[in-house]
Amino acid sequence: MDDARRTAFARGFLAVTPLWLGVVPFGIVYAVIARDAGLSVVAASSKKKFVFAGSAQFSAAGLFATGASAVGIVLTTFLLNVRHVLYGMSLGRRMTLAGWRRPTAAYFLTDEVFGVVAAKPSPTFPYLLGAELSLFLVWNLATLGGAFLGAAIPDPAMLGLDLVFPLAFLALLVPLVRTRVELLVAFSSGAIAYVAARGGLPGGLPILLTGVVGSLLGAALTSGRPGEDVDVEDAVREVA
Repeated sequence: MDDARRTAFARGFLAVTPLWLGVVPFGIVYAVIARDAGLSVVAASSKKKFVFAGSAQFSAAGLFATGASAVGIVLTTFLLNVRHVLYGMSLGRRMTLAGWRRPTAAYFLTDEVFGVVAAKPSPTFPYLLGAELSLFLVWNLATLGGAFLGAAIPDPAMLGLDLVFPLAFLALLVPLVRTRVELLVAFSSGAIAYVAARGGLPGGLPILLTGVVGSLLGAALTSGRPGEDVDVEDAVREVA
């Protein structure tokens, strides 16, 4: 790896370090839930190696505790992670991902990494990989520590740890909302997610529905006007 790539990797690694404050308690909470679900330290650690997705791991551990079938667990995990297809399509248009780089980037990609990399004007693969491995390392260390020390935290919700990641996501979202159209899409997506979740849709369907509808809305409002701060009222009238 030459100096330029090494520097980009280091910058990517450091770019997500502020999010470690959210990843560490989130990893501990996952370890506690996995423990309560009856998963051993080895089982919980192995699962996070094969499926690097916090929300999917949480859901799978909860379903395992309720005695859900293997098919149900796999389907729910799939629905929760479908949004990563949209992430991958977006990143694939902004950087060159050839050969081994494409599956590597796909495996380590997370919501937080996508948010950080999407905010960078001209991201590169070394920068992306640095950000991904930074979060992967901390997540695994946190869950491993939680598996051994989790007994000291019988109810993580009492500490408010369940609020850490929603706040982290908001911190990632705010810098990305720069125009009125982006604000409209963000607000509409939030409303759709809320209604879908309150409507009792199963598994990851609220996330999938919000991602697809939000993407289509954003594409419709910005069609033919790349890079412009489109007037929301005019754009909505054109779509209508």
